[in-house]
Amino acid sequence: MTVTVQSGVEDVDDDKVRDALAKAVAHLMELQDDAGWWKGELETNVTMDAEDLLFREFLGIRTEEQTQASARWIRANQREDGTWATFKDGPADLSVTIEAYVALKLAGHDPGAKHMTAAAEFIREGGGIANARVFTRFWLAFFGWYSWDDLPVLPPEIVFLPKWFPLNVYDFACWARQTIVPLTIVSSLRPVRPAPFPLAELRPTRDVPGRKDADDPWSKVFRALDAVLHQYQKHPVRPLRKTAMRKAAQWIIERQEADGGWGGIQPPWVYSLIALRLMGYPLNHPVMAQGIKGLDGFTIVDTDEDGELRRRFEACQSPVWDTGLTLVALRDAGVPAADPRVVKAAEWLMDEEIREIGDWAVRRPDLEPGGWAFEFANDWYPDTDDTAEIVMALRYTDHPDGARKAAVLDRAERWTAGMRSKDGGWGAFDADNVSVLPLKLPFSDFGAVTDPPSADVTAHIVEMLADGGPRYSSYVVDGVKWLMEHQESDGSWFGRWGANYVYGTGAVVPALVTAGVDPRHSAIRRAVRWLETKQNPDGGWGEDLRSYADPEGWSGRGESTASQTAWALLALHAAGEFGEIAQRGITWLTDRQNASGGWDEPQFTGTGFPGDFYIKYHMYRLVFPVMALGRYAETTG
Repeated sequence: MTVTVQSGVEDVDDDKVRDALAKAVAHLMELQDDAGWWKGELETNVTMDAEDLLFREFLGIRTEEQTQASARWIRANQREDGTWATFKDGPADLSVTIEAYVALKLAGHDPGAKHMTAAAEFIREGGGIANARVFTRFWLAFFGWYSWDDLPVLPPEIVFLPKWFPLNVYDFACWARQTIVPLTIVSSLRPVRPAPFPLAELRPTRDVPGRKDADDPWSKVFRALDAVLHQYQKHPVRPLRKTAMRKAAQWIIERQEADGGWGGIQPPWVYSLIALRLMGYPLNHPVMAQGIKGLDGFTIVDTDEDGELRRRFEACQSPVWDTGLTLVALRDAGVPAADPRVVKAAEWLMDEEIREIGDWAVRRPDLEPGGWAFEFANDWYPDTDDTAEIVMALRYTDHPDGARKAAVLDRAERWTAGMRSKDGGWGAFDADNVSVLPLKLPFSDFGAVTDPPSADVTAHIVEMLADGGPRYSSYVVDGVKWLMEHQESDGSWFGRWGANYVYGTGAVVPALVTAGVDPRHSAIRRAVRWLETKQNPDGGWGEDLRSYADPEGWSGRGESTASQTAWALLALHAAGEFGEIAQRGITWLTDRQNASGGWDEPQFTGTGFPGDFYIKYHMYRLVFPVMALGRYAETTG
């Protein structure tokens, strides 16, 4: 069957769509682990690899083999101008370039080599080390390359602040909280290991510019407070400081996960190990040994074109998220719910349900646990976004133990609904994590340190609750209202965890329609018009990650990608749009499918911290096109 488009655009052959879909599904099935899960690589920038080497240097466990293998990966990602970026083809980043340069020097690269002198020149012109972000300066302070006196003070006494007091640790997002607590120990002890070499060549050739928020009243207050804390740092109340550090260490140890890590992400993991080492824990202590060993599971080793080993470090891993998305894609592709591979995935997911109470209970103490985390092991921090996706995935599956499945779904629905914030929206990990004060701290130069409700997360939850029937209708109504109130003036929605307005719009429109909003509603029509204006001449959609810093210049604008084209098509499909615009998008996907059944996507389309840290999910380029093609094929049948 061929769908004819009156505009003169080349007709879309539905047989070609179904063939592409079948090839993609077959490829997905090949990627399933024997245990039932799917997991694609989660690729970030080379700071992960540089910091891994500096971490091992600090603990005295770095090997030459590790160093050279990591250095090859770092060098392979350097651009012709000598710099590194936070995402492919992004602007040169000072902090990433500093850390990469130091790592290569640690690996023995000659500072006089062309690629090193180019990097050093960029660093000098960018203001040198003093102009780097706080985390970079912390790593350099560990070796005396930067003064602790010039870093913000993080007093461990913060652990004594009650949960209602401003700037207590639970005012920060879980990822920031888990990083700050160990850094309070580090900041207090101010360790300096012997520097393996000087970095005099990185001295700036210009003055360091002042902070962008220099005139913000709260920022001025906290800078003044930081000056006071620097004085207190010199003469702390010794018994109080000692007790605070012990309490912080205990807080850290209590939150170590089964895989040896903390929160399933790199920053709190390595800082927690450093903090505990400084507190006197030997490397062979079970907590330390398990933590160091667990890092191996986040390390990928392959070979370059010359057959030399390359080593790179994943900042995080996404098996639960990838498995949930894959099941939804298989549902959309028409794979039977009783397919053994689907049932095996459902069984694995139900085994991964988190029944323990985590930090989320600080704000929701009476809520029964029942959700999922992003990673293999992160029981302290399940998140609402993963849970919403898993619920929709499990509903589709025909698991033989129907009673168990129903109980799991019931707990997850109640937990997710209960994690709603007071304004009617949902954040990812915590409810009502909306304080603006943490953003004003001198420490907070890395973007997202709180976890307020976002359009993409709220949309996924609204879609999940609405799809489950009328039980949570009041939550759905409030969520829809929240989404309507947060639509951008141009008709799009902001994407917190994916790039960016295309991701947000691709999540919100299907959610609104599932919730009962008429596709003819003005909000949906405005979203459709926005997507139409953002379609590239080649028929696809793309959005550069610079849209977070410069939405006016980059919103919905960028080289076409498979995942972002699919997000746009999911929104258009939900809105009932099957004409020329959608047809061109479908054609873009079918024409660009590779021989394996997937799609090539070198671009980063995932977000860790808007403006600062981005992710290339290797599964996105496969699961989202399957969803889009599957829904199109089912509708046009």
